[in-house]
Amino acid sequence: MARKPAPFNLTVNDQLELESWLRMGTLSQTLVQRARILLLLNAGQSPKEVMESLDVSSPTVFKWRNRYVETGLEGLQDAPRPGQPRKLDKKKVKAILDDTVHKVPRGSTHWSIRLMAEHAGVTRWQVQQIWQAADLKPHRLKTFKISNDPDFAEKVFDVVGLYLNPPDNALVLSVDEKTQIQALDRTQPKLQLRPGQIERRTHDYKRHGTTSLYAAFNILNGEVIGRITQRHRAKEFLDFLRQIDRETPSEQDLHLILDNSSTHKTPGIKAWLEKHPRFKLHFTPTSASWLNAVEGWFGQLERRALYRGIFTSVGELKTAIRRFIKVHNEKLVKPFRWHKSAESIMTSVTRAKLSAIDNK
Repeated sequence: MARKPAPFNLTVNDQLELESWLRMGTLSQTLVQRARILLLLNAGQSPKEVMESLDVSSPTVFKWRNRYVETGLEGLQDAPRPGQPRKLDKKKVKAILDDTVHKVPRGSTHWSIRLMAEHAGVTRWQVQQIWQAADLKPHRLKTFKISNDPDFAEKVFDVVGLYLNPPDNALVLSVDEKTQIQALDRTQPKLQLRPGQIERRTHDYKRHGTTSLYAAFNILNGEVIGRITQRHRAKEFLDFLRQIDRETPSEQDLHLILDNSSTHKTPGIKAWLEKHPRFKLHFTPTSASWLNAVEGWFGQLERRALYRGIFTSVGELKTAIRRFIKVHNEKLVKPFRWHKSAESIMTSVTRAKLSAIDNK
């Protein structure tokens, strides 16, 4: 008669820990399998049933069962391999770092771990450790442009000052326009989301026209005033200023942060502003749209309402934009918080300029 295996029980904390392992997308599959073995045993399954359920051998089931009994969860980790791993001397490490920064692999624009490992004659793991220690990320790329605005510092201090210390009895509005928003329709109906299948859509599309959106983002409470137009001329901008004038308390001054578009500085705009002294314009530096808080809200609009939307007409697109503004103002508003001081921004820009000069 076959001997019945001894009862197996996980502690409550260990069970919760192993269940969390199964939800981790970055955990190695070997550890996931070991966690499944112990959880099934803990659920009352016999070793034979676990073998059949996970398609593993009997020695595998008993190995990790016994490891846990002897040393707990630490026993599920792989034991250190015998022998000391091959170490790289400082000269080799320096050569890898220099080549990563100053050379480009043949036939490619940047180094990958595999390419550098083959080039340097080392393991991929060693390349990864060297890059990680030096904080080198050749696979990453960020775009930047240093503003050449002669009044850059003055404008930065002005705009950041509004964010950090808004004037009393005044509204600070971040204003910009999102132009040429396309009404895109897919060439075939999308495949809906369902268990085991992500939502799918065709890669090609049909255009049904475009529209533009003016938006004023209130940094004090997060509300947005929006105006949809077919064009983005000075005339449309003036109409938007009139709308802002109507929809804000008349007793408050209005400080508008906006970019240097020519439509914001026409004689007609200047004449209207002279007649409405509560409007005070603050221009961001050229090539510094990141200083305008409304750009973050435009990103939310794109991600939540436009990118995956299907619009068979410009009318449908306008409806979706209005709906998003309405929902945002009713449920998603929150005060805007700016954390970087003007001094720290100027320091970062100065450092970037020096770096650009050194790399010439």
